[in-house]
Amino acid sequence: MKLNQLSRFAVLASSLLLGTSIQAATVTISCGAVGTELDVCRDGVEAWSKKTGHEVKLVSTPNSSTERLSLYQQILSAQSTDIDVMQIDVVWPGMLEKHLLDLKSHTNGAEKDHFPSLVQNNTVNGRLVAMPWFTDAGVLYYRKDLLKKYGYEAPTTWEQLTDIANDVQAKERQAGNEQMWGYVWQGRAYEGLTCDALEWIYSYDGGTIIDPNGKVTINNPQAAKALDTAKGWIGTISPAGVLNYTEEEARGVFQSGNSVFMRNWPYAWALSQADDSPIKDKVGVVALPKGGEKGQHAGTLGGWQLAVSRYSKNPDIAADLVAYLTGYEEQKRRAIVGSYNPTIMALYKDQEVLEATPFFGSLYDTFANGVARPSTPTGDKYGRVSNAFFNSVHGVLSGNGNSQSALKSLEKQLKRLVR
Repeated sequence: MKLNQLSRFAVLASSLLLGTSIQAATVTISCGAVGTELDVCRDGVEAWSKKTGHEVKLVSTPNSSTERLSLYQQILSAQSTDIDVMQIDVVWPGMLEKHLLDLKSHTNGAEKDHFPSLVQNNTVNGRLVAMPWFTDAGVLYYRKDLLKKYGYEAPTTWEQLTDIANDVQAKERQAGNEQMWGYVWQGRAYEGLTCDALEWIYSYDGGTIIDPNGKVTINNPQAAKALDTAKGWIGTISPAGVLNYTEEEARGVFQSGNSVFMRNWPYAWALSQADDSPIKDKVGVVALPKGGEKGQHAGTLGGWQLAVSRYSKNPDIAADLVAYLTGYEEQKRRAIVGSYNPTIMALYKDQEVLEATPFFGSLYDTFANGVARPSTPTGDKYGRVSNAFFNSVHGVLSGNGNSQSALKSLEKQLKRLVR
């Protein structure tokens, strides 16, 4: 696009004031808005903008990852220039790869400082299509004051959690808090339920829906047992409304003091410790429970990456913004102010980071070895695989059929999808 004379003068003046001959440009970035996410992102891009002289505009996108992916696919398929830098989920690189810039020539080797598994995840057909920004794994939040009050330790199995939640919920209601629930989590039919349900199933040794070789494994007794366990929570230790909860609805109940346990991502820690939080200093964080004594702890690998659209008018400037936001200092700031898990390994030994978010150290293995969703073996079909999975799980939780028949039907559907 040609600049008119006035615009040229403004750009030249800006360049002279900045002491550089590079013309100022405007780039756009999509940031999430879960919890403090948007504010923390805005602070980061403003710091980069001040440093470089380039303007950054934030683009609003849906909080639901399922809806956001759909929006991205529409924008990229149209080769639109509306968004230069996209915040993408850890399971999307394979789906969006052909529309994304190869960042390898823009990183100066910085990717070597990040978790190798994430760099590998973001490398498709030899192209580094996204840089890790923050990682995630599901964790269990609990009211340490309430557990201490009634003589309990943090649960290590789902059965223990169920028993403790039932008991504490009943006693707290008898004491006057009729709004108290035992356990809140993400039950809406969306990608968040895929994460929660994968944790249940994997913890009971029920597999990962589809194995790394592309074989559909979901139809097994352990997976059915996991879903039956979760179904038993509805209306007992979890409100019926949990079937429409995303991360923020669950956090709202827990942070208001009305739940004993909560499954969520690490971002909720900083919010629970805010000065205006009713549960400040009353919260503990541990790995999610095992499926029985013979099961295993499982936290679904989450996290977000930053990618540059191939259709950006300013790809080099957009890539520089990505390099800044995913760098050491910015990731450290985000870890301290927002409890966003760094993807740079060295930050897990940084004392300022560990002081702000102590469980980063104790749960390092959980974050480094999260359970991956089957996005790699399913490639660009993952969106449909996840959609089929969370809809089937939601049906079971809602009482529409039993787990065995639902998983048998899901198995047939997934086999058709990945064929």
